[in-house]
Amino acid sequence: MSAPPNEHERVWTGPETVCRPAPPDQRAALCVVIHDVAPATWPDCLRLSQAVREVADVALTWLVVPRWHGSEARSPVFEAALDGLLADGHELALHGYSHLDTAARSSGWRSRFLRGVYTEGEGEFAALDVGEARRRIALGRAWFDARGWPVSGFIAPAWLLGDGAWEALRASPFIYTTTWRHFHCLMPREAQSGQPPSSPQPAQPQPCPEPAQPPPVPQQREPRESGLHQSAQLQRQLMPQSSKPSFPRRREPKFAAPIPPRPEALLSPSLVYAARNRTGRIVSPPAAWMLAWLLRDAPLVRLALHPRDARHPALLRHAQTLIAHLLQTRVALTKAGFARQWPSVAWRYQDGPQYPPSDQCERPSAP
Repeated sequence: MSAPPNEHERVWTGPETVCRPAPPDQRAALCVVIHDVAPATWPDCLRLSQAVREVADVALTWLVVPRWHGSEARSPVFEAALDGLLADGHELALHGYSHLDTAARSSGWRSRFLRGVYTEGEGEFAALDVGEARRRIALGRAWFDARGWPVSGFIAPAWLLGDGAWEALRASPFIYTTTWRHFHCLMPREAQSGQPPSSPQPAQPQPCPEPAQPPPVPQQREPRESGLHQSAQLQRQLMPQSSKPSFPRRREPKFAAPIPPRPEALLSPSLVYAARNRTGRIVSPPAAWMLAWLLRDAPLVRLALHPRDARHPALLRHAQTLIAHLLQTRVALTKAGFARQWPSVAWRYQDGPQYPPSDQCERPSAP
């Protein structure tokens, strides 16, 4: 699915952090995301996962739809596979509830195009009022809770969020959401860490933190089987396992954590393929490569893979080449992993001296 034209952004949470270069002691991040995860799309999702694993055994963010197109059928194999993914260090995020736009149609041409043509009627949260948006988010969270799955992020189908959906998200316990253009932090840093906000203290000069040391290089390990324990037989039927090289341990690398103010909207357009038609399949790969080049110094690059992409070998090969290229200079993180670490390092991407911008901070004197 390609990016929505003239996307209507509502950066309501705070100031925007533009794509500044990462400091030399900080590796930028790559989030690889599989969209539209449901029993009906599971074979294609497996193909996408296998294609990524042939390049690098990294943790992915899987966007799960609880009631795909209104279906209430349960799939024990599917749910067991998601259990295995969580055990193997992947992330499951809530991707709408039904992935269908059932709100009343608008008379505006832009809304008709986005909701009817661009999304093929799947922009579920594009036009919901706040009450219905809250109800569907609550149903989605309850679906995750019933299976014992933690959920930290919410991503609307087609990245389309109307006013009602944004208002519902303000009161939600999610720590992040994303649109096509932006990565949004939704909760204060204290809430993300599970600590109560600290009470105000009298203003006293504080020494600036020492420069952070580079993160340690992850140790290499021998490959091991995927966490899709219960669906291994299905996976072998769909695609034979190829020989796999050694990959870094699947874990969230830890960044340095000075105490900064928190910009909440990071400009990070998602790399995405348009597999719906032949023109999109020809144009979107070079467009994704160009966008990756433009974001070469950005703190975050997101690659979005959809089930349709798995049906086109040329797109899979392009995605593999792109991932291999990006991992030369970036560390792979889930979206939740990036959201938890980003507030601790966001100030480092701003212009000016590399100190927390606080009047309470004593600058070191010149020698």
